[in-house]
Amino acid sequence: MNIQPISIWKDGADKNASVFNLISISDDLNSSAQFYYDLKEADYVIDEQTYSGELLRSGNLSMNAEEYQAWGTASDINLAAYQWAAAKLNLVLA
Repeated sequence: MNIQPISIWKDGADKNASVFNLISISDDLNSSAQFYYDLKEADYVIDEQTYSGELLRSGNLSMNAEEYQAWGTASDINLAAYQWAAAKLNLVLA
């Protein structure tokens, strides 16, 4: 999912993350879930070949019981998961 670019310091330089990936890594289907996230630079094309942007930051987020219940009532649970995670990380979805 695209986000409004944010500056991340990596390897002695400011880089812009504009891609936000979120993957469910654990879900008890009742009261909690865990997600892996990463923030990357945008993909780029050289000579018609697409290259993945550099990984700038990654981590895990845990959804508690109250958050899990709210997530379960969303009409689009994929978008709701991204919105929840973006709020936790102070990101703005594009």
